Amino acid sequence: MSQHRQVLFVLNKMDLADPQATEKYLARFREEGYMAVPFDSTSGRGLSEVIQAFKTLYHPRAQEMLVKGRRIRPSRIMVVGVPNIGKSTFINCLAGKKMAMTGAKPGITRGKQWIRVREDIELMDTPGLMWPKTESEEQGLKLALLDIVGEKAYQEREVALYLLHLLQVKTPEILTGKLKVSDPGSDPETMLTEIARKRGHLLKAGVLDLAKTCTALLQDFRKGKLGLLSLD
Repeated sequence: MSQHRQVLFVLNKMDLADPQATEKYLARFREEGYMAVPFDSTSGRGLSEVIQAFKTLYHPRAQEMLVKGRRIRPSRIMVVGVPNIGKSTFINCLAGKKMAMTGAKPGITRGKQWIRVREDIELMDTPGLMWPKTESEEQGLKLALLDIVGEKAYQEREVALYLLHLLQVKTPEILTGKLKVSDPGSDPETMLTEIARKRGHLLKAGVLDLAKTCTALLQDFRKGKLGLLSLD
């Protein structure tokens, strides 16, 4: 890698993550010699820290241009990450207006485009990048739970049951508090049925609409309605 190419890790969607888990990731990246900052593209929290990080990383290159008697060009930064992680929203937040297309599903950004977000910063919006293959079934479930893979790649019921299992292991208080589960030690199928009944998700003849419950659970998790959670 060229000495001029620096890496900044932006931990986006910090508003949905467990703050303690975020701090652990920040510490890990910094121990490995990388600059890392948390950010919330929706509210703009962390914006000044991101911009300062850009300036800090670009400073040696800017000084080199000055020494050579050249005009300091805007820093050009490629924004990369998995699908639906908020790259375009991140760019729009820095620009202060909508300049990149956004959407609730993966795959909105189709091609590369350079966007001038400030006089001294240009960002390249890129399509989401994925691993060639998932390493395990659990990794695939996590990608589906985070809405990183398209909805045709997974079964909502399987992912919703995995979510209930995670809550059972990591934060059982969410099961009893927000989801009103009577026994957080019961199996996920039993908990799903109870949640559907308590939410009144019914089909004709009083049959439980478990599909509706699964969709609602995934939406609640992705919108942060279940609380601040991190999967790892």
